[in-house]
Parts: sequence; C-alpha cells; structure tokens
Amino acid sequence: MSPASAVPPARPKAVPIPTPETQPYWDGAAAGELRIQRCRDCRQAYFYPRPLCPSCGSGDVEWFTASGRATLYSYVINHRPAPGFEADAPYAIAVVQLAEGPRMMTNLVGVELDMELRVAFEQRGDVTLPVFTPAEVESEDS
Repeated sequence: MSPASAVPPARPKAVPIPTPETQPYWDGAAAGELRIQRCRDCRQAYFYPRPLCPSCGSGDVEWFTASGRATLYSYVINHRPAPGFEADAPYAIAVVQLAEGPRMMTNLVGVELDMELRVAFEQRGDVTLPVFTPAEVESEDS
C-alpha cells in the first residue's frame, strides 16, 4: 500500500478542559451526578457554569445536584462528524430541558435511528395530521 493511499489514523475525540468555574460540573460528572448552579437570591437554576446569575446578576450562587430528568427540546442528526467522532456517525446532537429549568446541549444515547414507530394522529384545526411515535413493544404473551 502506498503512503498516498494509506488510511489516516483515527483521531481521538476532543476532551473538554475544565476551568475553575466548570470544575464542580466535571467533578460531578465523574461522580455520576449532574451538577448545575442556582442563584441563592432569585432561586433560578442555570446552565452553563458561570460565576454570576444570568437572571439577576447576583454573585451569590451555589452548585447542586440536578435530578437528571429532562425532556427533549430539539435535536439534529449529524451525518458529518467532527474529528474523532467518525465511528459514531450518524449521531444525534440534542438540546434537552432539565426538570429544573435550564436547557443543555447533549447527545442522545440508547436511542436507535431505525427505531420502530407507529402512526398516531393529531388534530390541528380542521386538519388531521399523521405523526409518529415509538412503537410499543408487544409482550411475548401476545
């Protein structure tokens, strides 16, 4: 095989570099906890980590462990992966809204792109639209 036709070595995935402001977030992730911040003055939870509350500007903020519950807010299927993510493509890049309020960008895991779906119908004014939802798994007794 000539050097010109050689397959380039796989690049490693980018690794975040913690800063003093983000270190508690990364420490929480290492401990299996989703830690976010909350303002002690206005009680607003927020994400991404920063020293001042984005709602009221107070510097009196604290870290706490979020519940980990979220709803899918938006997503895109990425077919052109970033360097280091070639073996993962295609993959979903998502924005989830945490139960505590803030939104965060993330990846979806354990969800298959070819997941079986079933049709459902949604009424919008005078029009009924077909929409799709995950198919329910049939029990072995069926």
